[in-house]
Order: sequence, then C-alpha cells, then structure tokens
Amino acid sequence: MTIFEKMDFDFIKELGYKSLDSRLKRISDRMSHDVRRFYKEIDIDIEPNWYLVFMLLQRNGEVPITAIADHLGYAHPSVAIIVKKMTDKGYLLVRKDSADKRQQLVSLSKKGLKMLPQLEKVWHSCERAILKMLDKDLSIFHYLDQIDEQLESNSFHNRFKQEYLKSKG
Repeated sequence: MTIFEKMDFDFIKELGYKSLDSRLKRISDRMSHDVRRFYKEIDIDIEPNWYLVFMLLQRNGEVPITAIADHLGYAHPSVAIIVKKMTDKGYLLVRKDSADKRQQLVSLSKKGLKMLPQLEKVWHSCERAILKMLDKDLSIFHYLDQIDEQLESNSFHNRFKQEYLKSKG
C-alpha cells in the first residue's frame, strides 16, 4: 500500500518541524473558513480577519492606518485593503489627518459601533472554543512568542540563507 492509498496519511504532519509554516497556515485557514461559515449562518457580513481591526478601534478610538499595521504586525498595504473593504461595507470611517494630509485616520462608524455587542458575543464564544481546544494550556503562545521574537531580531530569509550558504561550503 502506498502513502496515496492511505486515507489518513498527513504529509504535512509527517514532516514535523520542517513544515511548520504550512502546518500553521493550514490551522489558520481551517479556523478562518469555519469562522466565515459561522458568520454567514448568523447573517453577519464581515470577514474573519476583520475582528482585529474592530477590536483595535474599539479599544483605541480613531487610529492611523499605519498604527493599525504596526500594532498588528501586518504590512501597510494589507491593512489598507482590509480598511477599504470594511469602509465599503459601512463599518469604518476614514478621514485625512488635518495635521498630516498623508495620514489616514480610521474609526468605527455608527454601523460598526452598533455591531460591537453582537461581535463581542461571537468573539467570546470563539475564545472559549479555542481554550477548550487547547485544554486551557496556553504554553503554545510562549513558543509562538519566541518564534516572533526570533524573526523580529533576524528574518527567516537571513536564517535560511545562512544555512544554505554553509551547506555550499
């Protein structure tokens, strides 16, 4: 029997640490897909990755797009796309900063503010589901923090390039 004949064969899982990025992406994709499906079931017209922007603006009020990108660790163009989509759906207001016309300030609209209580219920349910999946063991975040810090101090590009150059001898 070949690996392709086994129905329960998981190549990414078998590779272990060698496929860390793919394993994390697969988990993220599964969770995002399920959240998107749940939003549709309860007739909420938002994307799964918008919750971070909602939460950040709820906590901080009006925020420049660049600050959103910085706080989330996302590239500015990615945040600009999310903000545009959220603005098009009526959840956000965007205005030019009077002191710096290049800067765009983002805040929740009336529609976004009105939606917060319902979203908070969804987020709390999601948080409880995650805690149950983790069996309340949050040690995974220690490891994720370590990876984040390591990548902040030296990019993965530099790391694997160094290893590659060593192997060329």
